[in-house]
Amino acid sequence: MECDWRVVCDELLVSRVVGDIGWPPGDRPHAANRARRRHAAYAGHVTTPSPGWTDELARARLHVVTGKGGTGKTTAGAALALALAHGGRRVLLIEVEGRQGIAQLFGLPPLPYSEEHVTNVPGGGELRALAVDAEAALLEYLSMFYSLGFAGRTLRRMGAIEFATTLAPGLRDVLLTGKVKECVTRTDARGRHAYDAVVLDAPPTGRVVKFLDVTKAMADLAKVGPIREQSDGVVRLLHSGDTAVHLVALLEELPVRETLEAVEDLDSAELRPGAVLVNRVRPVRLPVAVADGAATGRVETDELMAGLRAAGLTPSPAVVEGLVDETVEHAIRVRSERQAMDQLAGADLPVLELPDRADGIGPGALHELAELLIEQGVR
Repeated sequence: MECDWRVVCDELLVSRVVGDIGWPPGDRPHAANRARRRHAAYAGHVTTPSPGWTDELARARLHVVTGKGGTGKTTAGAALALALAHGGRRVLLIEVEGRQGIAQLFGLPPLPYSEEHVTNVPGGGELRALAVDAEAALLEYLSMFYSLGFAGRTLRRMGAIEFATTLAPGLRDVLLTGKVKECVTRTDARGRHAYDAVVLDAPPTGRVVKFLDVTKAMADLAKVGPIREQSDGVVRLLHSGDTAVHLVALLEELPVRETLEAVEDLDSAELRPGAVLVNRVRPVRLPVAVADGAATGRVETDELMAGLRAAGLTPSPAVVEGLVDETVEHAIRVRSERQAMDQLAGADLPVLELPDRADGIGPGALHELAELLIEQGVR
């Protein structure tokens, strides 16, 4: 019998998870279960997506949103932030890639390096946004921990900051994640958090683990002092139950494959996967039984003609032929997307759906997407 190495690797992952190698005890059964469900998906078994938003996700305070490029992760992250802000909550949406994607989505001018009001949310909530700039974050860092505000401005004029981040590329991500941590943990004089939740529009799945864990990798460079304390705080936050990493996917082969690989990478790094946000879901217009037959090219033309006549239509043979072709094409797409959803279900994570918006995405559409996420349990 031919050996399926994907199944073998998943069995090895199960053995690793239920053993004593590096996994927090509370995470072992969940990660092992995900590995077994991936095994089932690879073997062709149909699985059922986990139910929507869990209590565990509701307790998270940092929601990291990632996805393969082109899947709409910024749109999904903005919709999630709006959903979390419902009911009187204060939420901060952060971007770190310098694309000004948040401003474009909400029809705003480019965001400065400050936490700007974006919109009010039903129930008294508020969404604010921050575009983190690495240079500004470094200046802020020097001022906060070393009282070097004037020296920092001098460094900027000399070009030393650009030189430092070029010489040590990981430093940029350290600064970005450090600013995110500061926003999540900031409290007022009475000890209340400044934000009920923070949503981070993170880099794509291909580099999200490296981005989130760069501080852990560089922590040994500073043994003591403010830098080490800050690094330890970032690592603790990102590896705690306060953080969930959500993955945005499309029902297509490459995004699904990259999503499943990202779940494995997050498990290996002991970062907590959150939910899968399936974006641009298109409506299914055929019953399952009909779609399965039509996907193989079996369409009863006589029945189609009879149905059209019953509806008072008398199409020409050319029109009927075109309808048959469209039916087959639709059925093939439905079958392919159903198989993709079955594979995503193998990750054993909550799966939430966002519909395709043929009319484009603007502030109004974002609020509608947020309402749909709330209907699926986001809170």
